[in-house]
Amino acid sequence: MESTPDKPARAPQFLGRDTPLPASPEEAVLDYVPNPRPGLTFLVRFVSPEFTSLCPVTNQPDFAHLVIDYVPGETIVESKSLKLFLGSFRNHNGFHEDVTVGIGLRLFEEMRPQWLRIGGYWYPRGGIPIDVFWQSAAPPAGLWLPDQGVPTYRGRG
Repeated sequence: MESTPDKPARAPQFLGRDTPLPASPEEAVLDYVPNPRPGLTFLVRFVSPEFTSLCPVTNQPDFAHLVIDYVPGETIVESKSLKLFLGSFRNHNGFHEDVTVGIGLRLFEEMRPQWLRIGGYWYPRGGIPIDVFWQSAAPPAGLWLPDQGVPTYRGRG
């Protein structure tokens, strides 16, 4: 069972271990560890430039560049468990909007950061790139919030 502010953190269960990808996002367990700098407002960024999931209609792979930014509350997400969680989408069927927002919501609901945003920069499907953005609220005052650094899709030009 995952740890949240309501449940005491335990030692990360995947770090340093050979761990297979979970069969689905629902089966994936995210580990949370205590924030090493409680009371400080700082940004944590995870980038997954080769994220994949499956189209729910054609079952063909969809590709995205994900950027997850958050300001920790009492906990931070352990990066290997996040990598396994994101990898579990490889065999998951979902529309870009549902996948992107669902990842953000799960992290926000379990980790309870002060603030979280996710940008899903999806490569074209049917000739149209789809970018999906979600954030939990306005960013905290005084937060240094760099641009996510992913340019708008331009094709080969």
